[in-house]
Amino acid sequence: MSDPGCRIGPRGLRRGAALTLVFAGVLATGAATGALPRGQAQEPPVHPRSVAATADRDEVAEAAADAVADGKSGTEAAEEVVSRSGDRWGAVYDEREYQEFEESLGGTYTGVGLAARRSADGQVAVARVQPGSPADHAGIRSGDLLRTIDGRRVDRLPVSDVVALLRGDGTGAKAGSTVSLGVRRGTATRTETLSRARLTVESVTVRRVGAQRSGPSGAVRIAVASFTKGSGAAVRDAVRDAPAGAGVLLDLRGNPGGLVTEAVTAASAFLDGGLVATYDVHGEQHALYAKPGGDTGRPVVVLVDGGTMSAAELVTGALQDRGRAVTVGSRTFGKGSVQMPSQLAGGSVAELTVGHYRTPAGRGVDGKGITPDLAVSARAQERAETVLSGLGGGS
Repeated sequence: MSDPGCRIGPRGLRRGAALTLVFAGVLATGAATGALPRGQAQEPPVHPRSVAATADRDEVAEAAADAVADGKSGTEAAEEVVSRSGDRWGAVYDEREYQEFEESLGGTYTGVGLAARRSADGQVAVARVQPGSPADHAGIRSGDLLRTIDGRRVDRLPVSDVVALLRGDGTGAKAGSTVSLGVRRGTATRTETLSRARLTVESVTVRRVGAQRSGPSGAVRIAVASFTKGSGAAVRDAVRDAPAGAGVLLDLRGNPGGLVTEAVTAASAFLDGGLVATYDVHGEQHALYAKPGGDTGRPVVVLVDGGTMSAAELVTGALQDRGRAVTVGSRTFGKGSVQMPSQLAGGSVAELTVGHYRTPAGRGVDGKGITPDLAVSARAQERAETVLSGLGGGS
């Protein structure tokens, strides 16, 4: 999971993940990491009976209005109601947080340029370092272990909380604020103090992989860090530009989700129309369909892990159920609930769970995740490339 779009603590985790999969429709105001139109569902859901606990929207709105009338924080009052409700992914954002959310959907965020993951032995490891970022300038590299953040041990924290600490979520941290990292490489441990910066994410990266990468076909790895604006088209273009006969390794590891519309566009790159997911909002059923004209011929392997969430799970489930890809890696996170945003008194925004989404075969994802066709924890990309080669993908 990368440092865009996460929040710290139980409340923070709800905020970060609740914002990872959102419909792009008529967004009246921004949000903080995926943005959704007020009055429309954020994430694809499922049947009404499967909707988890949720806060009552009227009760949340009333609490905020009463607090504002008394000169208190409407955001805090609304958060208290949501917290009592048991809505795991429900969240309340103040105006600044919601604006940050919208900016993140455009591919910008405040952080240090690290993506984190849980290593095979349970430690927090650096998955990626963004070139030119504060982490890159400090010499932090992929594979380094994060031991502490501002003196706090992080080995037992959820990765989402680690990322939130890196961003300074909940503290009002801005570009220029500092964060101290305890980093271990091999047997050597050191402390680096980094200044956070406004960073632009390259959400989609493309490169050749495998022994024949210099040959006429080979295989192409398309890594999607998150489904921000334009990422779906970038995946589509990468597939169209791939050499004839080249297989595609679609790497969704550590992808925390993003805009549903971008996820559908990405899935459409490999499908010729047809169902991508179903969802409901307050019992009303809906469906998401791929655009026709995708590449249905070249072999595809999707690489996933426990950091593959929301919109990334939507793509994974669609390609797996439609028989379009072999999935390799470890079970995905299991974030498949739908939140709907509404504005509260004082300018804050509440997002409350209204349903869940299902894959084309009718599988629920929330709390379950997606089990890959080939479950591997070590050397996952190498195994994925082997599978792709066996499918005729030329890696």
